[in-house]
Amino acid sequence: MKANAARLTETDAMAAAVAARDAAVCVLRLYVTGSSPRSARAIFNIRKICDEHLPGRHDLEVVDLSQHPMLAKSEQILAAPTLIKILPLPARRFVGDMSQSERILQGLGLRGASKIPCLA
Repeated sequence: MKANAARLTETDAMAAAVAARDAAVCVLRLYVTGSSPRSARAIFNIRKICDEHLPGRHDLEVVDLSQHPMLAKSEQILAAPTLIKILPLPARRFVGDMSQSERILQGLGLRGASKIPCLA
């Protein structure tokens, strides 16, 4: 009887984890420089990834470093475009035009061993 109770508890815990995962919001910030082709590609690519894999569960902020140059120093941005996954922790950084979607998905925890969105 205890084995069945343990299974129910484990099943309940898994169901709660799945529900929490599905409700989790992934907070992302993309740093770009002006309206360069590379910046435009990065914005397009990360929006596509978010729309396909995190529909309604993401908050994406795009920051133009040419408009806010002091943020590059304070956020330690060495290259642009740079995407930072802020939440959930741990934070992750990606540099480039975000065209390597599999690498981005894996880093966000949407592919690979984790399979839990944004919990890489």
